Order: sequence, then C-alpha cells, then structure tokens
Amino acid sequence: MNERWILVVAHAGRVDTVEAARRVTDALRGAGARPVLAAEDHAELSEVDPFFADVDVLGASADPTALELAIVLGGDGTILRAAELVRESGAPVLGINMGHVGFLAEIDRDDMDDAVRRVIARDYEVEERLALSVRVKDAAGDVVYETWALNEATVEKASRERMIEVVLEIDGRPLSSFGCDGMVISTPTGSTAYNFSAGGPVIWPTVEAIAVVPLSAHALFAKPLVVSPDAAVAIEMLERTDGSGILWCDGRRSHDLPPGARVVVRRSSRPVRLARLHPTAFTNRLVRKFQLPVEGWRGQDRRSPR
Repeated sequence: MNERWILVVAHAGRVDTVEAARRVTDALRGAGARPVLAAEDHAELSEVDPFFADVDVLGASADPTALELAIVLGGDGTILRAAELVRESGAPVLGINMGHVGFLAEIDRDDMDDAVRRVIARDYEVEERLALSVRVKDAAGDVVYETWALNEATVEKASRERMIEVVLEIDGRPLSSFGCDGMVISTPTGSTAYNFSAGGPVIWPTVEAIAVVPLSAHALFAKPLVVSPDAAVAIEMLERTDGSGILWCDGRRSHDLPPGARVVVRRSSRPVRLARLHPTAFTNRLVRKFQLPVEGWRGQDRRSPR
C-alpha cells in the first residue's frame, strides 16, 4: 500500500495552534497516514514541543510531489503560505480556522477531529480557484522574474514620497497612462483582500474574471476594471517615472521594478485546489466576515430567487 503523505501547516506562536497541530498529527498517524511538516514549521514546533521532532520534513524525508493534501491550522495568511508549499504537488488545501473568520478556511477548530476523519476517508470535494501567472520583463523585453499568485499581484511605489508613472495595457493594447501609488491585479479569491480595501469589486469565487484596480491614481479614467480571465494585463513602469516600484504577489513574493520594467499578468494554467467538507454559500461567508446587517430577512421560497 502506498504511503499517504499529508502536510500539516501551523505556526508555533500560539498555544492553541500547537495543541491542534499535535492532535492532527496524532490522528493522522493513528489512521496510518504520514504527517509532514515544512522545515520552518518543524524547527519552530519542535522547539516548543519535542513531540514534533520525529515528524517527516518536507523536502528532506518527504517528497513534495508525493503530498496528498495539506491541512492548514490558521487563517487566510497561513493558507496562502500552504498554497505556496504545495504548488509543486498540486495537492488540495484544507483550512481549519483557528481565529478570525476567513474566506479560505473551510471549517472551525471545533470540527477538527471530524475533518481529519473525513480526510483519511477521502470524503471531501475539491474546488479549483483561478490563480495568476506573473512575469517581469526588463526594458529590453527579457523575462527576468516569474512567479504566481492566488490572491493578487500588486505593483506599488517603492518610495513613500514618490508616485510611479505607469501605462495600463489589456490584451496588447494600451488603455491609459497615469501617475499612481500602484495597481492591484486580483483574482476572485483575492477580491475580498487588497482589492476590496482599494475599492475594487467583490467577485464570487465561481466567476472567472480578473480585477484591475488603480491605487490613488491621478487620472480621470482610473476606475476598477473587470476583465476576461483569458486577458493579458500589463503594467509598464514608464521611463519618465521619478521613483522605482516593487511587485508583490500575495504579500509573500516580491521583485524590484526599475523604470522601464513591465509586469505581465494572466491566468495561470495551474489553479489552486481547495478541499471542501461543507460547501457554504459565499453570501454567508460575506455576512459572517463583515458582520453585515441581515435583520428582518424572512426567507424566500427556495424554488424561486424572487
């Protein structure tokens, strides 16, 4: 029988998360699976609890391409880190929320034991989320950096004092040029993150689209845009710009952007896969996350949306 390698992603900074990681690790071992920790997590968890010292380490005693699934104990930020860890294997990610209500975490910590049981039984659905492919080209047109993003790719000014001058291009055609603090290029998954804070639209996860949102732009036509998921969005740092910029992807991976640099963003051929135990209406997630007022709703006939 083949080994079942399951990644456990958790921070060691919180006592309840360490305890939860131990419970999950114990349960996986009891079911005959092999729990795995990322090297950083292994070092930190082993320091606070020797129990984790003999857990397999990703990339050392455990092959990253052999992962079956990742169980994430934390919020959306930890899930983004897990998505990076399993990018090579394409393993689905199951989020167990340990704090605030997030948009990516599937269940709350109270359901942890049942979640592990269902993971072992392979009793879950897999939901694919659109991800972004991101390339940086220099002034000569050569690709100098490549990465990806689940939430968003942002082009931002590197200096607080200076804005950047950019040209926005969609599908190989220039749309407008202006000075701004930056640009956010977001997936539907990331539409409730930086995109939302910047005034962009909330996009339901089932909608395939890419949002483009300028940050503090000095221009008349600098409104949020929603483009086709197959569009190529390019942000070019004009040579005349006074300041340099920086590219951030999911707030985790960055690259400097000198004048003349060009960032090209399009749909990635590899989506991010999320494991779902209890599919929940996205509307309910919005209401919970933002504590939206829904008092007075009496409910409608489920056979009709009106």
